[in-house]
Amino acid sequence: MLNYTTKEVADRKALTINPAKTCQPVGAMYAALGVHKCLPHSHGSQGCCAFHRMFLTRHFKEPAMASSSSFTEGASVFGGGSNLKTAAKNIFDLYKPDIIAVHTTCLSETIGDDLNALIIDIDVPEGKYMVHCNTPSYKGSHVTGFTNMVSGFINYLSKKTGVSNEKICLMPGFVNPGDMREYKRLLNAMKVDYTMLPDTSGVLDTPMTGKFEMYPKGGTQIPDIIGLGDCKKTIALGLQTSEPSAEVLRKKCGVEYEAMPLPMGVEMTDKFIMALQDLSKEEIPFEIEEERGQLVDMMLDIHPYTYGKKVAIFGDPDTVLGIAAFVLELGMIPKYMITGTPGAAFEKKANELLEKFAVTDCVAKADTDLFLLHQMMKNEKVDLLIGGTHGKTIARAEDVPLVRMGFPIIDRYIHSYMPLVGYKGAIRMAELITNAIMDYQDSHCDEKDLEVVM
Repeated sequence: MLNYTTKEVADRKALTINPAKTCQPVGAMYAALGVHKCLPHSHGSQGCCAFHRMFLTRHFKEPAMASSSSFTEGASVFGGGSNLKTAAKNIFDLYKPDIIAVHTTCLSETIGDDLNALIIDIDVPEGKYMVHCNTPSYKGSHVTGFTNMVSGFINYLSKKTGVSNEKICLMPGFVNPGDMREYKRLLNAMKVDYTMLPDTSGVLDTPMTGKFEMYPKGGTQIPDIIGLGDCKKTIALGLQTSEPSAEVLRKKCGVEYEAMPLPMGVEMTDKFIMALQDLSKEEIPFEIEEERGQLVDMMLDIHPYTYGKKVAIFGDPDTVLGIAAFVLELGMIPKYMITGTPGAAFEKKANELLEKFAVTDCVAKADTDLFLLHQMMKNEKVDLLIGGTHGKTIARAEDVPLVRMGFPIIDRYIHSYMPLVGYKGAIRMAELITNAIMDYQDSHCDEKDLEVVM
C-alpha cells in the first residue's frame, strides 16, 4: 500500500477504494424480508437482484428470497413498466405473497420509471398489497435503503383511525435478528405492548425443520403495519437509520416519537429501559437488574486488559456509535470511527461522544472508505480493529486483532443469532473484545513470558 498522508487520502473525492458500505437495495431487501409473507422485488436487471440476495445470504447464512423485473436492453430504452406489470401478475399467481415490496435499482432510477404511477395501474388482487421505495445505488448506502423501505411501508399502509391501540411502534434500526429477539425479550419483560417494523427474527434465523418455507412464521404482520397510525408513541432506535421513518409516521398519522441511539453498552441500554418503564409504569424486573449487575462486574474484571487500548471502528453509522459508546465505558479510546454512509450527523454525534468522555485527538468521518482507515492506522497504530469482514486484510497487514461486529460478516458463523444490543449484547461485546486482546497478547509473547503465565 502506498504511503500517503492522511490528508491526501481524506481529500480524495473522485474515487472510493474498499467502501465501508454497499448499495441501497440490499438494505431495502432486508427491511422487506422483515414483513410477514412479503416478497421483496428488485425493479431492475436479474444481476442486481442476484447480487443483493447473495450479499444477504452470505451474512445471515439463510436464503434471502426476492424477485426481479428482469430488465433487458428493451426495458433499458423504453422503460420497465411492462416488466413490472408482468412480474406482479406472475408473482401473485405463482408465489402467492400477501405483499410485494418493490425497490428500484440504478438502472430503473436512471431511466426514470415512475413506480408510484406504475403500481396504481397494476391490477393487485383483492386483499393483497404492493408498496415501493426509491433506492438509487449511486446515493446513500444500504442503511439509506433500509430506511427508505420502512418509510415506504408506512406511506402506503399505515392509517390513523383516531382510536388508540395503546401500542408503541418500535423501529429497531439496521440490526441482526438476534438483536430484534433481544428487543422483544426486553419489551415483554417490561410489559410493553408493541409493533416492531421491520422484524426479521423468525425469518432469517429460522430452525432446521427439513421443509422449505418461502414465507417463514416471522415478520411484522400487515394489519399491525396498518395500525401503526394508532400507536401512542414511536421509539426510534438508531438516530440515522430509524428517525427519518419515525418522522414519516409522525407527519402522516401524528404519532410522536422519541429517537435514541442503539441501546449498546450500559448507559444507552439504561436509557432504553427507562423509556420503556416510562411507557409501561411497571417496576423493572429483577432479571434485567441482574443482567446489568453482571455486565458491570464483568467490565470491572476485564478493565486491566481494556483500559487505554486504542481501537479503530468501522461500519454502519448507528452501529459504530453504539460500539464506540461501549468501548469508552471500558476505558478504551476509539481512535478512528468511520462509516461509508453519508451524513453529517454521524461526525457530530461521534464528536459529542468523545467530548463527553474527555477523549481528544480522535478522528470520526462519514462517507469515506477503508483505504482511509488503513492509511490512518499506518500513520498511528491501534491495538484493536472492530468491524465487518472486509477489515480482515487491514488487520492482517497491520498485525492488529480484528473483532467482527456489524454488517457484513461473511467469513464467520452464528454472529447474527447473538445480540449486540441490551445488557446481554454488551456482555457479548465484552467477551469478544477481551478475548481478542488476550489471544493477541498470548500469540505475541515469548517463551519466557509464556512460562510465567502458565
